[in-house]
Amino acid sequence: MHGKEKPLKQRIASGEIRRRDVVRRLAELAFGQANDCVRLVLEEVPDPAGLDLGLLSEIKRNEKGTVEIKLVDRLRTLELLSMLAGEEKQGLETFLQALKPEDPA
Repeated sequence: MHGKEKPLKQRIASGEIRRRDVVRRLAELAFGQANDCVRLVLEEVPDPAGLDLGLLSEIKRNEKGTVEIKLVDRLRTLELLSMLAGEEKQGLETFLQALKPEDPA
């Protein structure tokens, strides 16, 4: 690593995501715990600011008060993680290019 590395949020905003950023996030999703997602729907007055909701993909509450939550697909996440772990650098570059924000023309 040369010089001071930009924080992750700045790298994401500028489209400078690195392989290790992607692998780290996929690993967090694949192996993370859903405890805070469950707390969100079970606690009377949850504090979302203090919860790790990274695994949460969808939440629904109907008029009767029933709550349904959907988490990220761990199997798909593991497949992506496995693919990144075994692929050549060229494939990763194509993947990362697809994640870059489009330039407004």
